[in-house]
Amino acid sequence: MNKVSKIFIMLLMLVFSLTAVLGCGNEQPKEDSAQAPAEQVELTIAAAASLQDAANELKELYNKENPDVKITYNFASSGTLQKQIEEGAPADLFISAGKRQMDELQEQGLIVDESRKDLLGNTLVLIAPENSNLDSFEGLKDDSIAKLSIGTPETVPAGKYAQECLTSLGLWEALQDKIVMAKDVRQVLTYVETGNVDAGLVYNSDAIMGKGIKVAAVAPKDSHKPIVYPMALIKNSQHQKEAQAFADFLFSEEAMKVFEKYGFEPIKD
Repeated sequence: MNKVSKIFIMLLMLVFSLTAVLGCGNEQPKEDSAQAPAEQVELTIAAAASLQDAANELKELYNKENPDVKITYNFASSGTLQKQIEEGAPADLFISAGKRQMDELQEQGLIVDESRKDLLGNTLVLIAPENSNLDSFEGLKDDSIAKLSIGTPETVPAGKYAQECLTSLGLWEALQDKIVMAKDVRQVLTYVETGNVDAGLVYNSDAIMGKGIKVAAVAPKDSHKPIVYPMALIKNSQHQKEAQAFADFLFSEEAMKVFEKYGFEPIKD
């Protein structure tokens, strides 16, 4: 092979090499596949029945800023919720209407101790249909009041407060034949709204949401133990970080304004 042929072959190989390199360089990089949306976390909040209206509004507010967190509520009496948690029902956060239920879960090691905080207070009130003449606790002894509803004291904190109040006022024994027990404080409200009973003892936050009812009297503060709503993370929650973030939100100024709108009383440190 002469010298010219060798040079030609070398040039040809160089051209092929450059073409290959340039071809690779001109290839458009493949677009990264679209990032998968963040996986949605579902939180189950076990909350006292009296919190229902405020809690639903707060869920909407929270989801505006946290669309990746789905909040599912389980509303019931605090005693019922306690029992469910003890039996292993799914729950990430518990908001009780009474300290006893939270105390018992804490004694069993079922909550995160350091997460427990008192969230809210409330007021116990006596309600009646709006056309009722009832205007005092003493009036419950009148023959016109045939049925008085309270939550079952063993499982419903509002019922326990009601029992304490009526006992303090010297009325508990006298009213035994009139008392109709309810599964939770919202059922008491419904009984009064529908006229199935003549009066009931509920929280002020329930009375605010009532229809066709009136507040006949407010229970004296010293007639029952302080009404406190403690809140804590459940120890076996798989989403403690997200549950704590929601708990922190409930203490925010924005959330407290919602609670106050519904008749709850923020607890000041």
